[in-house]
Amino acid sequence: MQENQRFFTNKACMFFPCHDTGDEASHNCLFCYCPLYPLGKECGGDFTWAKHEDIKVKLCANCDFPHHAGNYDAVINKLTPENLTFPRTVNAEQITQAVSRLCIEANIRLPEDVKTALENARKREDSPIAADILDKIIENHKLAEARNMPICQDTGVVCVFLEIGENVHIKGNIQTAVNEGVRRGYKEGYLRNSVVRAPLFDRVNTNDNTPAMLYLDQVPGDKVTITVVPKGFGSENMSAVKMLIPSDGLEGVVEFVLKTVRNAGPNPCPPIIVGVGLGGTLDKAALLAKKALLRPIGKPANDSDFARLEDSLLEKINALGIGPQGFGGRTTALGVSIEHTATHIAGLPCAVNLNCHAARHTTEVI
Repeated sequence: MQENQRFFTNKACMFFPCHDTGDEASHNCLFCYCPLYPLGKECGGDFTWAKHEDIKVKLCANCDFPHHAGNYDAVINKLTPENLTFPRTVNAEQITQAVSRLCIEANIRLPEDVKTALENARKREDSPIAADILDKIIENHKLAEARNMPICQDTGVVCVFLEIGENVHIKGNIQTAVNEGVRRGYKEGYLRNSVVRAPLFDRVNTNDNTPAMLYLDQVPGDKVTITVVPKGFGSENMSAVKMLIPSDGLEGVVEFVLKTVRNAGPNPCPPIIVGVGLGGTLDKAALLAKKALLRPIGKPANDSDFARLEDSLLEKINALGIGPQGFGGRTTALGVSIEHTATHIAGLPCAVNLNCHAARHTTEVI
């Protein structure tokens, strides 16, 4: 490349005469040649914006930056692999296959933290009836795992949480991929189809347990984290949300959580896990409550104030005496988890999402 090399305007170009300055020798059409053209004002050139047939283009003047040998070399030398970030492509079929596997896995095997919590509850229990029920619950999940059978006949609505790295490109439609994964998983795993296509008027089973309830988050990195949660409706139906106001304060939150658990009684198949969502809007609080159920049992909130509230609520809930399957006992809940976020100055949204002892969820990273 020679210094100060000029490219003259091509009158056949669709953008001609965007760089026409009236001087034939100064027609420097950079659209096809300048690597800095897309940078707009950051390119450092002397230009103004112009339009040609409703297309916005740059009218460059007296710019030889990309054509000067020294400048050209300086730009090229900076374009090294270390300075460039290319998106990692994940095919939608990979997501489909992962969701299919996870649907089967989640319905057959309880997470280790849930198993441990049930064992610990059994050791603490001094009621003969409650102890017998806990023994049967533990035996049930062991048999399910040994025989590759569902832990519960209610194989749930499938909630899928996707955390997609900001450096990931998904090749294909995410919603379609997830639903196809659910369809395959429930067929191959011989899992009950529990989804109807409309809540009113047309409650006909979709016969493949789709659609899934899909939640997407963008996170740093180049990975895709998939968490599948088959959510049974014995516990989901006992969940609740209330738009508290700031003056209700801590007392109002505690009262609402306890009232929700008390009203639920034996219906959510205790011992339960209690997820609480605070803040945001009505829908955000409900989502936070569901996400709270994914935190390992016994792992406290990062905020010490909320961690203390979790402990206090767990103690108060177990003092209700509902016990395993509602027959009384020391353990009504295995754990309480709270997630929170910012909210409006006039609001204190509070959601309570209950989960039965079969707290099924599992995760895979692509």
